[in-house]
Amino acid sequence: MRTALVIVDVQRGMSDCGLPLHHGGEVIAVIADLLRRARAAGIPIFHIQHDGGRGHFLEKGSVGWQHHSWVAPVDGETVIEKRHNSAFQSTDFDLRLRQAGIGHLIIAGVQTEACVDTTCRAAFALGFKVTLVTDGHTTFDSSVLPAEKIIAHHNHTLANRFAKLV
Repeated sequence: MRTALVIVDVQRGMSDCGLPLHHGGEVIAVIADLLRRARAAGIPIFHIQHDGGRGHFLEKGSVGWQHHSWVAPVDGETVIEKRHNSAFQSTDFDLRLRQAGIGHLIIAGVQTEACVDTTCRAAFALGFKVTLVTDGHTTFDSSVLPAEKIIAHHNHTLANRFAKLV
């Protein structure tokens, strides 16, 4: 079973939208280091890129839609464009993973309670082994919980359900 690194929605709009990502620079640096190590080891890499639609800060083609410079894809790395929280919904992500013989996904990215969580759950439901990088995902404070608690909750919940944490 081959392993792939999946980087979810680490786009300029997520870090430049005016809302502070919890330890955003530190988490993106962790993801950049994972990316560097995956490249060095020849591990397949999949970049997930969210299109928020017309007028959204992640609108396709906008500055916010672009990958964060620290984790931008290079030639040969797959980019999956999506319009939903799950990287699998209405995309060919599942097909590309299966064609590449991938059975294990190491997942990191932005936004913990939305696209990271949904992609982890969908991957597990489709039969993939999932590893969530505990210090490799982040989010914003919500009106209900601070980002730190959202992240801790998802690390705990996903680990107790199906995901291995590293």
